[in-house]
Amino acid sequence: MADFDQELDASGLNCPLPILRAKKSLAGMDAGQTLHVIATDPGAIKDFEAFSKQTGNELLESKEEGGKYYFLIKKS
Repeated sequence: MADFDQELDASGLNCPLPILRAKKSLAGMDAGQTLHVIATDPGAIKDFEAFSKQTGNELLESKEEGGKYYFLIKKS
């Protein structure tokens, strides 16, 4: 796992809450900083891919491990 500047645990939240929380967290971060998101909703994978395309923030990593989903998003 790469280094990150901030972590958001969205476990137990269903879409669109993980995306909304990530959007809020990224808003308070500087360009170039990285947000690590933990989610449990399987829909989060497609949601974060779409979110990255729509917002221009870079999805550095997306993986599933033991029923949890991990995302690294670099703020543009």
